[in-house]
Amino acid sequence: KLKDLLELLPEHDLPEDLKSKHCKRCVVVGSGGILHGSELGHLLNRFDIVIRLNDAPVQGYTDHVGNKTTIRMTYPEGAPLSEHEYPPASLFVAVLFKSVDFNWLQAMVKNETL
Repeated sequence: KLKDLLELLPEHDLPEDLKSKHCKRCVVVGSGGILHGSELGHLLNRFDIVIRLNDAPVQGYTDHVGNKTTIRMTYPEGAPLSEHEYPPASLFVAVLFKSVDFNWLQAMVKNETL
């Protein structure tokens, strides 16, 4: 099943802006809510790479979590539902490990209802 799925995916390399970056200062921002009220957004935006996990919201919380997203990593159930949470300049990384995750990816690639 995995082999068939991989054949459906287009081959892509990292976006040029990511390939050219040397990860000097990286930060991982989770979705636990611990940053709410911290007003650290301006500081988080200064990192070279900002990795966000799961459905950690940005809109409406930028004062606390920043607005920069370089990489969004999530499993399918944790993927943001709003298209606004997928900035065009960021990289979305699907973390697949369950059979249902591979079914999700196949449905996305084939534009099918899951």
